[in-house]
Amino acid sequence: MWIFKLFDNRLSIAFESFLIGFLGFLFLPWTALTYAIAFAPGDAFIPRGVSGFGWFIVGFAFVVDIMSYTSGDRARRRRNA
Repeated sequence: MWIFKLFDNRLSIAFESFLIGFLGFLFLPWTALTYAIAFAPGDAFIPRGVSGFGWFIVGFAFVVDIMSYTSGDRARRRRNA
């Protein structure tokens, strides 16, 4: 993560405030990371934001984050049973 921050200011471009980025990385790390990578800063020809296939990748990362939470809960229940 630090390498990503050192080479590019992409995180500050993708997230409007520090709080949103911090909460994203705290609770949904894969989703926040893929959103930052898929975010296009925009110019005259490319619209600003995530579009097209980028949303598919962000959605997949969201599913991975949710699955990591549910699998941890399932393993804890199995261990306590």
